[in-house]
Amino acid sequence: MPILPYRLWRFNRQNTQSTEADAGTLAASAATPAPARPVLSPRRSDFMAALLEYIGTTVFLTLAYGGTQAAQGENYASASTSSDIERVMYIALSFGFSLLVSAWLFFRVTGGLFNPNVSLALLLTGIIGPVRFVLYCIAQLLGGITAAALILALTPGPLASNTFLQPGINSAQGVFIEMFITSFLVIAVLMLAAEKHNTTPFAPVGIGLTLFVCHLWAIFYTGCGMNTARSFGPAVVTGFPYGSQWVYWVGPCLGSFLGAGFYALLKQYAPGIWLLRCAHLLPFSFQYWRLNPGQDTVVHSASPPDPLKAVKTVVRRSASRGSGSRRENGGPNNGSLEQNARRVSSTEGGGGATRVRYDAHNGSRRRSSALIRLKP
Repeated sequence: MPILPYRLWRFNRQNTQSTEADAGTLAASAATPAPARPVLSPRRSDFMAALLEYIGTTVFLTLAYGGTQAAQGENYASASTSSDIERVMYIALSFGFSLLVSAWLFFRVTGGLFNPNVSLALLLTGIIGPVRFVLYCIAQLLGGITAAALILALTPGPLASNTFLQPGINSAQGVFIEMFITSFLVIAVLMLAAEKHNTTPFAPVGIGLTLFVCHLWAIFYTGCGMNTARSFGPAVVTGFPYGSQWVYWVGPCLGSFLGAGFYALLKQYAPGIWLLRCAHLLPFSFQYWRLNPGQDTVVHSASPPDPLKAVKTVVRRSASRGSGSRRENGGPNNGSLEQNARRVSSTEGGGGATRVRYDAHNGSRRRSSALIRLKP
């Protein structure tokens, strides 16, 4: 591995925890390895990761704000007014693909969070510590302010990235919309990036698509914050022109708790969930990996069988059962009911006779015990 100036791979060590845990038993029995390079101290690592998180948040929101500003500028510059659907699609694509690209760039460096609400969810689930959480939140808020200032300075016209409630949407509706869409993003991050599986390196794709879909819903109603830093940056630069800024703090914060709670319920490891199980208040256990196992495997032999072969097997079994039942019933030439009524055929010779009984109901033949008759 090349030696980078800050040894970036040491800031986000959670990507190797599962591999190290799986190899723990093998390492215990192996020979003593060579001494590893000294790792950065936890506090220094947290500060360096927060610095890079600030850069990543600035990159992400600069691209997203720039796309929003371009959509607004093209709408003003064009002779014919474009439809709102095209504008919503433009903004949603700008945010979704900006997060996809930025998260993929910084995923192995800091985790690519770029969102204080995602950082809160990771704190609640025990993935990051409180010190890193505080530093990440500060870095992300500063990144939002920096990105908004850059777009305001580089593009003409007023800043178009402010989030506010549309007419007809009250504060309660705005809070719950923001809560739900933020919880969807949190669940996507936890299930695709925090949970380690074969497709974890492609987690930014699913996370970016989640952001894109949520924007398709919420842009028209709340502006789609989903990220306190995303709403806070333009508000600071433009002097807080709207009085609904608190909605974009309360709603996403509640979404962090909702998403983290759902993830803990799926994992069944949080102390609160364990206490509920002990008190018999939660009568069931999820442990999602047992509900539909083997879905992330790449082994071809685990694929379903050929459906045509399955049909052929069923037909063959049905045919064999039919022939077997005919043999048990004495075949097609069983005679009439009169012949199948109880009759005894005696065979002379050998000093005895064999009695054969026919059942009138099913035509089956039963051999009874041989009767030995003594000759006079």
